[in-house]
Amino acid sequence: MKKTLVSALTTALVVGAASTTFAAANPFSDVPADHWAYDAVSQLAADGVIEGYGDTTFQGDKNITRYEMAQMVAKAMAKTDVSAADKAMIDKLAAEFADELNNLGVRVSNLEKHADMVKWTGKVEYTYKSTRFDDSGYNNGKKRYNEDGYVFRLEPTAEVNEHWDVHARLDSNGDMSNDSTKETKLKRAWAQGNYKNFTAKLGKQALYTNEHGLVFDTTFSGADLTFGKDLKATLMAGRLSEEEDSEWKEDTANFQGIDLQYAGASKFYGGLGYYHLNSDYVFSDKSSAFDIYSEGNTYSKDKNEDTANIWTANLGYRFDGKNALWGSYANNTTADYGDTAWQVEYDYGNYQPVNKGSWGAYAAYRAMPAQTSLMGTYDGVQRGTKGWEIGAQYAVFKNVGLLVKYADGNTIGDQHNDFSRLFGRVELFF
Repeated sequence: MKKTLVSALTTALVVGAASTTFAAANPFSDVPADHWAYDAVSQLAADGVIEGYGDTTFQGDKNITRYEMAQMVAKAMAKTDVSAADKAMIDKLAAEFADELNNLGVRVSNLEKHADMVKWTGKVEYTYKSTRFDDSGYNNGKKRYNEDGYVFRLEPTAEVNEHWDVHARLDSNGDMSNDSTKETKLKRAWAQGNYKNFTAKLGKQALYTNEHGLVFDTTFSGADLTFGKDLKATLMAGRLSEEEDSEWKEDTANFQGIDLQYAGASKFYGGLGYYHLNSDYVFSDKSSAFDIYSEGNTYSKDKNEDTANIWTANLGYRFDGKNALWGSYANNTTADYGDTAWQVEYDYGNYQPVNKGSWGAYAAYRAMPAQTSLMGTYDGVQRGTKGWEIGAQYAVFKNVGLLVKYADGNTIGDQHNDFSRLFGRVELFF
């Protein structure tokens, strides 16, 4: 039976779930960086499994036989200087093509029993932040404050069966300014089932919503079900709290959400979302949880609202493998003020930590009122503020990245206060 090389790579992605986390450099001119199979093509090419056609092309639509694919796997099995993660991927591929490999004289009996069932990835990151205000009435009378910390992260993945695996994330956070370790905690733990055009996640997991983190870039405990291929629908339900080191962490909100997102072969992508939260503590006048450079210390003018109903939309366009422009919008129909958040960003480059010398840069404008950008991304422009943000990323060495961001703007609301923020990070992946 014939199968296309692209579908063979799909097999590599599915049965090779233990492959390395980061893609290698891609030598093929006709596989753009935004192609869905880019990572698999790059990794297999870097390992000498795929050699192309001598003219820097990959010809991904060419039909190949399982026998030809088995030859590629046999070549990979002959390599002795591969990492543990690559070895796990090769073993699983060998199990998939066992009959063909046996015909080639490559014995793989019971190989799947010896495949690594657990893989470990992680990172170490050092982060520096410096924020300045023009009014010392904020931040306990200080016009400037700095943060200087590190994170050591481990992310194990264990295979349960051909469809299900379990994931976790363990973080150890420290403060460099006083040479202390603040905490070591299990941040995430979830089970994931992968089926054709369907994925299920159950447990404490990441929540990064489709509007590029304008509303949520955090974690929640519950279920996440995704259906579809090019057009995907995601249903979410569970419990959601403020950041774990927040003074409001004792309260949690009931959370439900739905996302519709298109990301097919077109250069355009986009989608819609809706999120509902209910919490008597966080969303009422009992808490100042939203008084972060914002309009006041109550959620709504009548001081009785305990829900949030947020509608979102996002739209992007990929000009080529390096240039992209996108924007996103969110509206909280429940909030009496600060009910609209939005951002627009232009991206250039192709930063990949595994590729030494790769880089990227961006310029953006963001408006993030605290009543709508509830738990969004705020490395540059912060929650409760609006302004310009620029940034760049550079892979100094393989798996070593440098990130720099700068934001300049002002707080949202009656108490106007200009601010600027410098963000720098060094990250090392393994």
